[in-house]
Parts: sequence; structure tokens; C-alpha cells
Amino acid sequence: MRICLIITITMLILTACQVQATVEDPGMELGDVSATWSGPSTPSIPNYLPSPCSGDSGALSVDVSLTGPESEADKSYTTQGKELDFVVTVTNEGPTDSEVEVCVKPMDCALDWFGWTRSPMNIPAGGSRSQTLTVLPDINAVAGKYRFAVEASAKCRTSASREATFRVQAYDYASETAISGSGQFLMNKDLRSMESGIKSNKDVIFSGSVDALVKNEYMVDDARGKNANFVEQDAVDNYNAVAIGDALVGTESFKSSAIFGGVGSKIRETYDLQQMEFKSQDFTLHQTGSLKKTAEFQTADNFTGYYLLDAKQSIPGQKSLKEIEEYFGSFEINRRILFRNNAESEPACQNGDCEGIATPAVNTSKKIAVASPCTSSSCYNFVNRLNNFGHKA
Repeated sequence: MRICLIITITMLILTACQVQATVEDPGMELGDVSATWSGPSTPSIPNYLPSPCSGDSGALSVDVSLTGPESEADKSYTTQGKELDFVVTVTNEGPTDSEVEVCVKPMDCALDWFGWTRSPMNIPAGGSRSQTLTVLPDINAVAGKYRFAVEASAKCRTSASREATFRVQAYDYASETAISGSGQFLMNKDLRSMESGIKSNKDVIFSGSVDALVKNEYMVDDARGKNANFVEQDAVDNYNAVAIGDALVGTESFKSSAIFGGVGSKIRETYDLQQMEFKSQDFTLHQTGSLKKTAEFQTADNFTGYYLLDAKQSIPGQKSLKEIEEYFGSFEINRRILFRNNAESEPACQNGDCEGIATPAVNTSKKIAVASPCTSSSCYNFVNRLNNFGHKA
């Protein structure tokens, strides 16, 4: 029994050795020079990684410009609380369409001054897209120069950025009035400015009930760009006479005299109303700036009572216009009146030296002396002044 057990163990050992030899033989046939396992092999790494933008690369360009003609002077000026419009144009110089992200960097500005601060644009290959960017400085903005930038970025494109600037002018005068309620109210405003070329007067007496009554005035003496020298804004919402004798009575006038370099316009309103559903009115005067020598009046009213509108323009020796409208009853009206004074005053010719104008030849022959009829010094002085006036003319 013991002999059989030894023989069996010996046969098992011999069988295991044969199996091991069979497993190692294929490795030898494949060229494995090592008879033992040397561990896991390390994969080879290429010298560079392929780019995800291979064949689709390019650059972006950004342009930020103000709306309006190039010839417009000082168009980068605005005032506190007045919008200024820029046009943002982004160009895709790559070979394929691109999803571009456009962002605003506020720099010197407050973030809430901008109509938008982030905007996506789908731009075709070699094409461009534009979008309006509105900038609105708040009413407390400090006068001065402001900067901001617009940046465009996209996948597989070189980013681009462009700065832009604008200037804020502060008001030299501002008056805002807003009332709501019932009772009695009296207001008088009298404004005169030689630099702004405006003379404004308001006398208003109110008794009754109103949801809102607004009377605002703003003035900038040396207005630049499209800034107005004087702006008047009026609004009324749902005025009603409550008791007998209640009324909304007033006289308002605006004048810009041509003698002092103004538009030569005058507008006067007179009213005595028992009811006014609404009123929205603006008067704008440009004495300087891009729209200089321009006055515009606009009003939209719905009322019951008496209303008179007297508008005129007078430029001595050049223009004279006059309009009068008178209403008594219940009406809804829309009026717009625009006045301009584009005439340029030129100095009179001196000593006949006006260019392009022929002057008569001067008779240099000796004049025959004529006895003067004057017998007093006052007569001589009058004749001399009269002759000098004729020569100057």
C-alpha cells in the first residue's frame, strides 16, 4: 500500500512538470528571451497631443462706436440720467461658425449703467454681428470722463477686447416738482440764463384733486454734443375739480431771443381747466452743441376747459412765423412744433472790399464847392453826421 502511494505521488509530480513546460514553450516561440516574468510593460507616449481645434482656429475682433454721423462733434457727451447708445460689432475671422460670448467690463462705470453685461452671439465664418449697448449714467454720476471695455471670446478663437469712452456733464440747474392729493396749490418758477439763451416763466394755481402733477426743469449752460441747454418736462394724471370754483389755471412761457444769439422762438400756454385726464409735455432748447439753435415743443393732452397755445419765431430781417390755437370744450390734442435758426450773421462789407461783389468806381474828380445852407454849429454837426452815415452804409 505504501509502495502504491509513493508511485502515485511521483506520477503527479512528473505530470505537473510537463504542464509547466507546455505553458512556457509558446512564450519562447514568440521570441521571449526571458524565462521568467519581468512585470507589466509601460505603454509608449507620443511626443505631442492632437489639438481639439485642429483645422478650426482663428481670431475675433471687436469694435465699439457711438451712433450718429462721423461729422457730429462731441457726440460722446451725455448728462446725468440721459442714455447714450453704442454699437458693439464682433467679427469672426475663423473658417467655421462660432458661438461667441460678449462681456462688458465696467472699469470706471457702475455695473447697473449698462443695458446688458453679457450677450451670446452666433457669428458665421468670416462674418460679423452687431448689437446696441445702452449706457445710462445715474442721476448722481460725477461729471467727467468714463471708460469701459467690451470683450469677445469663443472656443478655438483668439479673444479680443476694445475700450470706449464717454463724458458726463453735470446740470447747472435742476428743479423737480411732483405732487399728488387734493386741496390747493400755487407755484411760480422764473428762470433766465444768458448762457443757455432761455427765459422761462410758470404761474400755476391748482385747486381740486389730482393723482399726479409733475413740473421739472433742467439746464446745462455749456451743453456739448446732443445735450440740451434747457429741458422742461410736464405731466398731469387725472385732475378733477371737486367743488364749485375749483380749476387748474396757469400761464407758462418759454423764450429764446434771436437778438442774444438764440433761436428767436417764443411759446406761451394759457389754460383754465375743470378736468384733465392726462398731459405729457416737453420743451427742449439747444443753444450750443450738435443741435445748436434748435427749439422743440411737444404736448399730448386730454382736457375739459379752456386752452390757448401761442407759438412764434422772429428773426429780424430773415424769418417771422406765428401760430395761435384756442380751445374751449373737451378735447384730446397732440402738437409738435420745431424751430431752427441756421442763419449765420456776417459782418457788413468795409470800404467796398466784399469778395465777389463788384463795387462802383469812385469818382476822384474835384468836386465843385457849394456854399453850405447851415448858419449854426448844430446844423453843421447834423450834416456831417448824416454824410458819415451815408458813407458807412
